[in-house]
Amino acid sequence: MTMKEREIKRAVKEGYARIAKQATSSYSSQEGSGYFDNLQEICRRIGYSEEELSAAPPESNLGLGCGNPVALADIKEGETILDMGSGAGFDCFLASSQVGASGKVIGVDITSEMVDKARANARKGGYENIDFRQGDLENMPVADRYVDVVISNCVINLVPNKRLVFKEASRVLKPGGRLAISDVVLTKELPEFVKNSTRAYIGCLAGAIMKEEYLQIIRNIGFSDVSVAAESSFPVQSLLCESNGSAAIEMPQFSPAQQMEIADSVLSIKINAIKPG
Repeated sequence: MTMKEREIKRAVKEGYARIAKQATSSYSSQEGSGYFDNLQEICRRIGYSEEELSAAPPESNLGLGCGNPVALADIKEGETILDMGSGAGFDCFLASSQVGASGKVIGVDITSEMVDKARANARKGGYENIDFRQGDLENMPVADRYVDVVISNCVINLVPNKRLVFKEASRVLKPGGRLAISDVVLTKELPEFVKNSTRAYIGCLAGAIMKEEYLQIIRNIGFSDVSVAAESSFPVQSLLCESNGSAAIEMPQFSPAQQMEIADSVLSIKINAIKPG
């Protein structure tokens, strides 16, 4: 790992630890206010139904996603699901109800604060089929060929070495296992002032790569049937402002002219793939 990669990783870890702490205080101090209406609206826009929004513990919803990988994954009862970058556990709780008592959900996150928050949410909600673990996505604490489905929601862009993440996803999947990913990718290269901004990295912008490069990494790892289920423009402004759970982060200060330069550069993309049997 290069010094730049270590610096980014440390900044991401610290940034999302602050988000976890800020979200806890926001929930207790703003319950019943417009804070939650805003989170709900963000989630509706990226693909969550009213039923899903009311099904998971409210404190697990930090408004940090860019899609709904649970809806994409076609989860079946009795399956074992792994969520890479599980945060406060929102997608894990949705998957939990789909796999049922005979299934299992594992959430892996790099920050101890997020894992602690997710575990507290699970205890409070009485979830018994979810196991939250702290670990790097490039070296996950999950056994080989153990899970049926790997999901992830707007997290892989945060990891400098995306090839290692997808290699890990392949390792933990059973033969024939499925990948269902929501993430942000680029339609054009970002200028250097964005690429060099650690704050923009935490905001899910500077770490994004070109769409075709992202898909080719997945193919090169050995996944088959790699397909884009849906894609939509993702406004850059939403990655640069304090409109959701990122309010705890000190966001990059780009001028209006700089924001115009990177407008329409980002797509929200939903990807399916299969580990060959």
